[in-house]
Amino acid sequence: MRLKKFYYKKINSTNNKAHIQIRKGAENGIILAEFQTKGKGQRGNKWISFDGNLFMSIFFVIGNQIRLNKITKINCLIVQKCVQKFTDDKVAIKKPNDILIKKQKIGGILQETVFKEKKKFLIVGIGINVNKRPKIKKYSTNFINFFTKKNVTKLQIFKLLCKSYEKKIYQFK
Repeated sequence: MRLKKFYYKKINSTNNKAHIQIRKGAENGIILAEFQTKGKGQRGNKWISFDGNLFMSIFFVIGNQIRLNKITKINCLIVQKCVQKFTDDKVAIKKPNDILIKKQKIGGILQETVFKEKKKFLIVGIGINVNKRPKIKKYSTNFINFFTKKNVTKLQIFKLLCKSYEKKIYQFK
C-alpha cells in the first residue's frame, strides 16, 4: 500500500499533525518534519528535537482485534531492522519502545490509536537521533552517525522506513 507523504518545515508534533490529517479524512500517510517544537515521548515526556535528526509519524487503518503488544512488537522490529542496515553494531530494543546501540538510546517510538467513523487508526511516531543527541540524566543517549562508517542522512532512513511500512502494513490487520 502506498502511503501519502506530508512534509512540514516546522510543526509542533508529527503525531499531532497525523491526528489532524485523520480528522480531515486521510486514510493513511507519513508525516515528516524538519523540526518539532513539542515532540512527544512516552508517558507525557517531551521528545527533544535537534535539527538534523529524524521526526516522523506514520498513520493508517488497523484491525479492531489486533492487540497492543503485537502492534508494539511489529513497530519495534520494523525500526530496528531499518536502523540495523546502517551500522555493524547490534541494534537492540529496550521495552517497550526504545531503540538502542551499545546500550545508548538513539531512537524511540510513540504509538497512539484513534477512532474515527468506526475505523481504528494507528499513529506511529518515530524519532531517531541521526546527527546529534540530547543529554538526558536518566539514561545514556547517542546518535546513529556515531556508529556508522559512512554518514547517514535522515532522508535515507526516512525512505527505508517508508518502504518497510508500505510492505508490512498488512501485518496490522
